Amino acid sequence: MKPELHWESGIPSIETKRLVLRPFRLEDAKEVQRLAGHPRVAATTAAIPHPYPDGAAEEWISEHGAWYEERRSVTLAVELKAGGALIGCIDLLGVSANHARAEMGYWIGVDYWNQGYCTEAAAALVGYGFEQLGLNKVTARHIVFNPSSGKVMLKVGMKQEGLLREDFFRDGAFYDMCVYGITRADYAARGL
Repeated sequence: MKPELHWESGIPSIETKRLVLRPFRLEDAKEVQRLAGHPRVAATTAAIPHPYPDGAAEEWISEHGAWYEERRSVTLAVELKAGGALIGCIDLLGVSANHARAEMGYWIGVDYWNQGYCTEAAAALVGYGFEQLGLNKVTARHIVFNPSSGKVMLKVGMKQEGLLREDFFRDGAFYDMCVYGITRADYAARGL
């Protein structure tokens, strides 16, 4: 029997103890450009350019609704409950209905690193992927020189599954990518 994913009407919002994961709004664009365009954030991601061009955030945000309606991705702003500051982004990309899997990606603004926000957001999105969307597997990967991202993946129950050698090209060089994954069974065994 083919797996069936359960898409809500409209991009969801998810609340955690300290965060709200919500759809991006066009008024978030300048802050997205500032946060994501920081050289230390851009250097550790696959798709964020540096410098971050004017208008790119607006264009990116305007695509989220269509991507969701096409059942390709769930892209959410990471916002602090206290004060409402936008601090980053988390998403499930490349959603495959045939295989009931997706890849999680994220970035957090430098000022908000090392405070557990990324782990909190990732745990919530993994839970959403299994409990609401009906996925069987969530994967993630990071550039080998960014082990902090791998620590987030481990903290949310993912297991390292492999190393893709020279799989990613950025700034004139090829880099290895570490691949992680968590299955529905792994998630259930954690009892979360």
